[in-house]
Amino acid sequence: MLSDVEIAQSATLKPIDDIAASLGLEDHEFEPYGRYKAKLPLSVLRSREHAPDGKLVLVTGMSPTPAGEGKTTVNVGLSMALHKIDKSAVSTLREPSLGPVFGMKGGAAGGGYSQVLPMDDINLHFTGDVSAIEAANNLLSALIDNSIHHGNPLRINPKKVTHRRAIDVNDRVLREIVVGMGSSANGVMRADGMNIVPASEVMAILCLATDLDDLKRRLSEMIVAYTADNEPVTAADLGAVGAMAMLMKDAIKPNLVQTTENTPAIIHGGPFANIAHGCNSILATKMGLKLAEYTVTEAGFGADLGAEKFFDIVCPVAGFTPNAAVVVVTVRALRYNGEAQAEQTAVHSLDPVRSGLVNLERHLENLAKFGVPCVVAINRFPTDTDEEIEVIKRRCAELGVGVAESEGFTRGGDGATELAEIVVELCEREPDFVPLYDPSLVIKDKIATVAREIYRADGVDYTSAAESDIERLAQIGINDLPVCMAKTQYSFSDDPAVLGAPTNFRITVREVRLSSGAGFVVALTRSIITMPGLPKEPAALGMDIHDDGTVVGLS
Repeated sequence: MLSDVEIAQSATLKPIDDIAASLGLEDHEFEPYGRYKAKLPLSVLRSREHAPDGKLVLVTGMSPTPAGEGKTTVNVGLSMALHKIDKSAVSTLREPSLGPVFGMKGGAAGGGYSQVLPMDDINLHFTGDVSAIEAANNLLSALIDNSIHHGNPLRINPKKVTHRRAIDVNDRVLREIVVGMGSSANGVMRADGMNIVPASEVMAILCLATDLDDLKRRLSEMIVAYTADNEPVTAADLGAVGAMAMLMKDAIKPNLVQTTENTPAIIHGGPFANIAHGCNSILATKMGLKLAEYTVTEAGFGADLGAEKFFDIVCPVAGFTPNAAVVVVTVRALRYNGEAQAEQTAVHSLDPVRSGLVNLERHLENLAKFGVPCVVAINRFPTDTDEEIEVIKRRCAELGVGVAESEGFTRGGDGATELAEIVVELCEREPDFVPLYDPSLVIKDKIATVAREIYRADGVDYTSAAESDIERLAQIGINDLPVCMAKTQYSFSDDPAVLGAPTNFRITVREVRLSSGAGFVVALTRSIITMPGLPKEPAALGMDIHDDGTVVGLS
């Protein structure tokens, strides 16, 4: 089979005008970025304010292997399959980060014959959204240090600057840095650190904003530092909001592209799900709901992370009521969760597959707590055997959960029509969605609810630093925000080595960060970090570009 990049390069793309027309967009309702990409102005939503919404389908998954289990591939394959059965559909997805692209996991444009295109553009700089977010974030950092340097009129305590600089690469040496070294002309020396852009609050704000005014409001409410008297200092206090919003004037507009079968996809925003809230922008999803019968969105990593945050953070803000959830499972991930090294061997024993089913079952039990009907999508790999697939189907039948193979990777939309039919049936049911917790609960109670109900932990332990963080938030009246758990994606626990469906464990929260503009509190567990590092052999080492502009090594 051809590689992802070879398939992408051999695909016949339609002009973006044709893709826009397929969604009923007029010429003034999209702004072309070359022949195959376009920005969608927010007037698309304003002019359709009273139009009915379509059905909302969330693609999530079981706990993954380090390589990922193909949720984006299933998302794209499903949206193409819905077109095959005469339903209008659009995929809404996150923008890839250069960190994973050049690191270990690779790009985030789907795979095989279920990709969003142009794949190389999307995986690299795309339309510049991530760069604009990075610039806005770092402008704010520069304004903080500049204010301290020029007389410190806001009385900022240099030891209590909470806003961190950001860059969109994996670079472990930037986790803890010192700025302002050298002479006094270089500013006040202080400890700092850098996040990867998908973990930045500015990225979260873009993805949760509902319009430009809301973007500005959220930026203005960012608490970036504290004074010597522990009074909060905001981006508005620094006068940063107008310039930050100006830098993001185009980034706020969702991006229109197409799939390998020329069906529409809207890509916008890119927070990670293990260290941020893990969903594409509210604006992109809202546009999908107004422009198509079915919007297929995705939340990152397993359902304990992305899906929980979609239901408890995104849906209440946006007013979304999800109609169905697709839970992606692979034989590889079942073997990994059933016997940690099983995915590294070619021996097709059924025992680790059976053992790994406990992980899938827990995710299904958790999703039922939100009242969203589910179907299991088996993302089938060419190496999977019929016997392994049958083990999954048999268990789903015993659980009373619908299941379908998804072969979008090798067959495109034709490989996911059975899944599409089940999704359509689920979406006809009356939605019974409810978030997991009441946001008015105190912060510790919200963390405890997620830990108990989703992770199945026996309890939560807090470091002294985390206790101090929570006390400081209480002092400034922060209590009724949802919690965004930062936790390993590989386990229900906070230990990435404990796979399957662990019990008899506790979660440790080591730090609590306020993202007041985004509107949530981040609870960092155990050793989770917000600036990843590169692996021993990063994917970047196998990449190149030829004289004719052809990209190689991108996946």
